[in-house]
Amino acid sequence: MKHSLGRVLLLFVTLFFSFTFLKAEDFTYTFHVDNASPYVKEAVILTLDVNQTNHDIVLLFDFDLQKSKTYTFQRIGIEEIDAYHAAQIRYTYLIYPLQTGKVDLLFSLTQKATSDDSVAYSFSGDRDNVKTLVTKDSHINLPPLRLEVQALPLGTEIVGDFSVDYHVKTLKGKAYEPLPLQVSITGKGYPPVFENLLPIEGNFTRFTEAPHVKSLASIKGTQSTVTYPMALSHEKSFTLVALDIQAFNPKTEKSYTLRIPEQHFHIEDVNQTLLLDKVDRPIVKQSDWSWLQSLLKYLFVFGVGFFSAYIYKEAKTWKKTKKSHPQAALMRKIKQSKDAKALLQVLLSHDVKKFQKEIDALEGLLYGKETKSLRQIKQEVMEKIK
Repeated sequence: MKHSLGRVLLLFVTLFFSFTFLKAEDFTYTFHVDNASPYVKEAVILTLDVNQTNHDIVLLFDFDLQKSKTYTFQRIGIEEIDAYHAAQIRYTYLIYPLQTGKVDLLFSLTQKATSDDSVAYSFSGDRDNVKTLVTKDSHINLPPLRLEVQALPLGTEIVGDFSVDYHVKTLKGKAYEPLPLQVSITGKGYPPVFENLLPIEGNFTRFTEAPHVKSLASIKGTQSTVTYPMALSHEKSFTLVALDIQAFNPKTEKSYTLRIPEQHFHIEDVNQTLLLDKVDRPIVKQSDWSWLQSLLKYLFVFGVGFFSAYIYKEAKTWKKTKKSHPQAALMRKIKQSKDAKALLQVLLSHDVKKFQKEIDALEGLLYGKETKSLRQIKQEVMEKIK
């Protein structure tokens, strides 16, 4: 039993190390840079060659550089030879280091292993129904590649082999008229993009826009044309001082200067007499006041209608008050009557026919023949008045 268990354990260990070895030997890779000690912003060409060594499986690769603040990069080529179970791939990158000293290039590589059956299955559908390829992905840790980057000469503004061209449409103009100026920098190297190309000196107004950049990257580097459209203006004649751009060519290791010579712009003097009017004030244009007349008519009609309604309402109220005034006086006398005799006198003096019933009740009350109280008789009288 112990011998059997030992054999099984030995077989497991043997299979484990065989798998690890085969995985390590699935492919080989080789890095190459054309310049391991470039200057800052000098082009570096990096190539990675990947060759499959395990021919029993199908291998796919996904490779790229990792982003970093210490360099910029761009893939400029990929060559693949899809031999049966013997893939060969070459990746080519254009890299620009952005700082001096040690700069490590960092990589990301994923190996995707699959089988012939999986490949055949993934392509078994039609063009609109391609099935997903099933792969076993493995992240491969690649060591960084170090560059020893050299510093640029002091004052260097652009790196590469460039020339400058400028175009001034006219050197004469009127006060505050924008005078166009266009500067173009063309050549090979790190794209010469400036935030502000014009010098700070000069008491004139600057009109600028974002530079127009045209670049083409290849194994020979980056060919660029950067155009700066702008315009200048002032109320008086002014001078744009000479513009010097300090450049460095890393291939020849020499500095040079791109110069835009001094430009003098002549601005026509403004005749002050032409700015003054000969008439003290402009002639008042004939205004159309018909709208105001219409408005006043509308307000007049509205006012007449409003006051007519108000007067009618007040007259009606006055008549009603006048009409109701005797009734109010009668009501007051009735309320003030302290006994049946006093109330009887009030009713007899006002309207005997209207209050005949109440008069009879009061007389009955005086002679002891009426059961109603004085208060009840007053209430009946006031109800007739209301």
